[in-house]
Parts: sequence; structure tokens; C-alpha cells
Amino acid sequence: MSPPGEVDSFFETATQWPAELQRLRSILRDTPLTEEFKWRGPCYTFDGGNILILGEFKDGCRVTFFQGALLEDAKGLLGEIGENSHAGRLLRFTDVDEIDRAEPALRDFIEQLIAAEKAGLKVEEPERAELDLPDELVDAFGDVAGLEDAWEALTPGRQRGWVLHFADAKKSETRAARIEKAAPKIFEGKGMHDR
Repeated sequence: MSPPGEVDSFFETATQWPAELQRLRSILRDTPLTEEFKWRGPCYTFDGGNILILGEFKDGCRVTFFQGALLEDAKGLLGEIGENSHAGRLLRFTDVDEIDRAEPALRDFIEQLIAAEKAGLKVEEPERAELDLPDELVDAFGDVAGLEDAWEALTPGRQRGWVLHFADAKKSETRAARIEKAAPKIFEGKGMHDR
């Protein structure tokens, strides 16, 4: 469980969409979900399984469903998270009226995901091509003792996140600098977004 007050603090310090986030919270607290604080935001769980998380962004507040690909969405309300995410789906809101109109669908999505959690359903991982490691990372394996072993100990998702981060740099020098900066976290078994 998260320390008392962290979730409250998130809502109290919201600057861009405070009314919308409060409205979402009032709906979510009227469900069987448990409110916790994870990944710098309010996360809602059922029997320990992550169901959804709230976030505040410039373009609106979001409800992100961790296993959203399991949802039946006849009205087409759910959006994709990004090209590298296959399981999650999201709802974006910019005013309380939108939330009120979407409340029945939101409650239905939550019921579907609770049923999926009870049944032990998970989104199947797609077959992924083997990671194409940047040359700079392969070079670092030879230059930094133990880095390759630390890399191999990372989860596939953490490896993929790092590779996407490294490969996103256009210049070889930038890729090498990113790898050098990332090495301590890799030795700790952490992914790019882990603290």
C-alpha cells in the first residue's frame, strides 16, 4: 500500500485538470477497486491486480487501462497508447461533462476488467522480433566489465525500452553517451523509467 496522503496530494496539487480528476476519482471510489499510489499517480487495483491509472497531461487527463486490449468497446471510445504498447488502452477527457457522458462506459470497462482479473485473463504478448542492438551497446559490452551479464538479466520489456531509447538518437556519439549514462541503472536491473 502507498503511504497515506500521496493519493490525496496528487489530486490536491493537480493544476491543469483538477475538476476532471476529482470527478473521475469520485466515480472510481464508487467501484470495487482499491485506490493506491504507484508510478507517480493514482492507480486502481482489484485483488492486487492493476486495473487502471489516472494521469494529468497537457492535452487532458487520462484513464489508462493496463489490460485495455481485452475490453469490448462497441462505441469506439478507447484510444491506443502508442506504437510500442499492445495491451493498454486509454480514455482522454478535457471537461467534466465528457466524463459524465462516458461514466456508463467507464463503469462497464471496469466491470469487464474485474471479470478478466478474476478469470486470470491477460493480453497475450505478441511475437516480437529479436532486438536489434545498436552497435554502440555491443561495443559497450566489450568495454564495460559485467555490462552484458547485467543486460541479459533485465526483463525483455526493460531491454526493449532501453533499445528504443538508445536507437532513437541520430548520432553515434549520442547513442554512446546514452548508454554510458544508462549503465548504472542497467547494473541495478532497472528499466529506463524506473527510479
